Amino acid sequence: MENEMELDALETEPIENNNRRPWWCRLWRILWITIVSVIALLVLQVVLYKWVNPPLTPLMVQRFFQQVKDKDRKVNFERDYVSIDDISPNMVTAVISSEDGRFMRHRGFDVDQLKQTYRENKRGRRVRGGSTISMQTAKNAFLPHNRRYWRKALEAGYTMVIERLWGKERIMEVYLNIIEFGDGIYGCEAAAQHYFGHSAKQLSKREAAQLAVSLPSPLKRNPGHATPYFRKQTGIVQARMAKYGRIDLKRPPRNRTKKDDETLWDFLRWVRKQKK
Repeated sequence: MENEMELDALETEPIENNNRRPWWCRLWRILWITIVSVIALLVLQVVLYKWVNPPLTPLMVQRFFQQVKDKDRKVNFERDYVSIDDISPNMVTAVISSEDGRFMRHRGFDVDQLKQTYRENKRGRRVRGGSTISMQTAKNAFLPHNRRYWRKALEAGYTMVIERLWGKERIMEVYLNIIEFGDGIYGCEAAAQHYFGHSAKQLSKREAAQLAVSLPSPLKRNPGHATPYFRKQTGIVQARMAKYGRIDLKRPPRNRTKKDDETLWDFLRWVRKQKK
């Protein structure tokens, strides 16, 4: 009997040793599960926001704490989410004319603009970045505002997903409802009420152009108190709007080219060739 017990112990000991994985295997398993979980959460959040309006954004939270911390700054929060059907087509045309002329053609990334930005940066010139409306929507809806590389990487990931799952109309709707138009003023409905005293559906071409011009620096540019430079930029945007005409977000433009189908990966391959 004792011999049999000793034999059983010898037989089970190697099995127990085999089940003890090295620490790096356990670490890799934890890392792999974490990465998969984060990706799944990312996709779930994007899918949810296809139908559900974002209740808050990271920027809104950031601004609130900045307002509370600054004694000379008023704590303000103005926002009224509306459907894209309740937003003037002038507003859609204005932001496309001002912010992203190829919005209806690209797949989230304006590769030509990214290339131009890369060339200018290599020459040491300070130029405006190649951020599209899709990229700005991804950044504002899901991510904090900072200049760290991990944020830019996540922004690119979110942009690709929302382009595939949301479509242009939903991207524009979310963008126009969460974008910042002043300190504590979010979305074109709140901005229209604040600056012009009426709804976003009633925005004229000039009013829409004024709001669009304020977007690059919403905390510095006030559509309600336009400077000579601001009025000049408003005129430029209005001229562009006249060329674009009314934009149908449900219909992709005709006569698409190969450039229209370029993606972020095409840009990264191009950058790699430039470094050789």
